[in-house]
Amino acid sequence: MNKFYVKVPATTANLGPGFDCMGMALGLHNEFWFTEIPTGLEVIVSGEGHEGIPADERNLVVRGVRYVCQHLGRDLTGLRLEQTNHVPAASGMGSSSTAIVAGLLGGNALLGSPLNREEILQLATNIEGHPDNVAPAIFGGLVLVPLGEDGACEHIEHIPMPTLNAVLVLPDFTLFTADARAALPTEVSRDDAIFNMSHVALLVRALETGDYQKLAIAMQDKIHQPYRMALIPGMAEAMSAAKEAGAAAVVISGAGPSLIAFAPSGLSEIGDAMMAVYQAHGLTSRKWLFATDDIGSVVQPASAPKTTSV
Repeated sequence: MNKFYVKVPATTANLGPGFDCMGMALGLHNEFWFTEIPTGLEVIVSGEGHEGIPADERNLVVRGVRYVCQHLGRDLTGLRLEQTNHVPAASGMGSSSTAIVAGLLGGNALLGSPLNREEILQLATNIEGHPDNVAPAIFGGLVLVPLGEDGACEHIEHIPMPTLNAVLVLPDFTLFTADARAALPTEVSRDDAIFNMSHVALLVRALETGDYQKLAIAMQDKIHQPYRMALIPGMAEAMSAAKEAGAAAVVISGAGPSLIAFAPSGLSEIGDAMMAVYQAHGLTSRKWLFATDDIGSVVQPASAPKTTSV
């Protein structure tokens, strides 16, 4: 029986000044088992947010499989998908990207793996619309994705970096990416553009060398975070609390509503400090402690019984 296991990491995009052009893989993963069956479609979803995930053709993983089949001009006799989620949806952690990437990788594997990862990335970008989450989900680590004038990805630069430690806090607050983007101004000043360019250059160096002290300077931003913080009660105060508790740097993860803080130690206490602020604003929240992920997506034959890990 043709069966493959795929594991895809969560991601954090922007990282402060790297708006829409930078992403990083995180040590929290969604897991998927793909089996070609004689006919039909079977979808079994478990784990984080499973109640709201379609178990039919609308499933984003299934759509990824169909997309790669269409691209290759081939099809499967039938598909059984088992999906175990550890990454919360609508959190700023790239949940949809894990599903898209998994579907493409799983479908590609079932068809004999004719596509390489660069080709998978292009298909993922076609579906997602931008590469800043799907690229690190595929390749792991830190990825730069400069865009051309037409919005297409011109190049993928995978930058090796040492493992960094982080804590992410997710308040119980619904913030859709479209609303987070709508809050941004259509134009920025030259001073703000220069500010971000100078900081993103330092950010690359700080991450490449694992320098937490440089992160404190490098993760400042004037293009998107000041506008998005106003959408979420207590977010600005939570960022300040994280720094007071020992965070080297703290930024909005993706479009939010989560905050991710980096520090060599004391991560649990930093997370608790952010959660206390949200509680004071009437919001419950959750935290995750993890290291960055430098491996990216994993695809391997799944002859062994199903097991789960994060």
